[in-house]
Amino acid sequence: MTTFVFGHKSPDTDSTGSPLIWEWFLNHTGTDASAKLLGEPNTEAAFMLERWNLAKPEIIDNVADGQPCVIVDTNNPAELPANINGADVQGIIDHHKLVGGLETAGPIDITIRPLACTATIMHDLMGKHAGCMPENIKGAMLSCILSDTLEFRSPTTTDTDRALAEKLADELGINIAEYASELFAAKSDVSAFSAAELLRMDSKEYEVEGVKFRVSVLETTSPKMVLDRTAEIMEAMPAVAGEDKVNEVLLFVVDILNEEATMLIPNDLSKRVAEKSFGANVTGNTVVLPGIMSRKKQIIPSLKV
Repeated sequence: MTTFVFGHKSPDTDSTGSPLIWEWFLNHTGTDASAKLLGEPNTEAAFMLERWNLAKPEIIDNVADGQPCVIVDTNNPAELPANINGADVQGIIDHHKLVGGLETAGPIDITIRPLACTATIMHDLMGKHAGCMPENIKGAMLSCILSDTLEFRSPTTTDTDRALAEKLADELGINIAEYASELFAAKSDVSAFSAAELLRMDSKEYEVEGVKFRVSVLETTSPKMVLDRTAEIMEAMPAVAGEDKVNEVLLFVVDILNEEATMLIPNDLSKRVAEKSFGANVTGNTVVLPGIMSRKKQIIPSLKV
């Protein structure tokens, strides 16, 4: 039976590229595998697929009982198919904190490491087989690392991530700065998306003291493109929160080049979160948070209500 490999809902570059990387590895080492997505890839991930001539994986919305699968780039049941505990989960490869709630039929391989990117972990797990990666899989791996580290600007970046990215770029004949600029330009073009789509594009559910949040991040080199739509986005927040069964949507627009985030402040709850979590002085419907770049390392661990 074919093993499915997939990441989280609202797939970004790492959750699009890593399933393809691990699909290649499993097939290369004798396991029939197929990469899947749990939604449409974002604009940067779509650029990566086209740039490296990679077919977009099939999009699925659930898994059948007993379906063999490997989960990558998450371990959070809220970001996975509803029937994930009915599937035959055979492994998890991730770089996020352990959430809990997944159940398996038997012992499985779990690798969770404090690196910036799932693809970096995969390279190490491959061992000698990593040297057999074709060019397009190397390209996907490089894309994942540059995306997740924001070209090494993110505080999640490790020496391991950087060294691997530099090695891959050298083997591919890629200039990192130039290629990262192409990736970020693709990520930044969100003009075709509705306000609700922007709020769900790169988001994770998180609960703080009984309050359920959808924590959304938009990483961009053109923050004005998003912030010019502040009123429209804030108007859409209550409906998105209601549909997604959370109390509040928090949106952080990360300015990659200036290394700061702008948080939208539509109401008293978000204002209180900004002030208690980040020591911000909120006077309007947005607040700039200098140095805030990472949801995983800086935003979610700081959230207070």
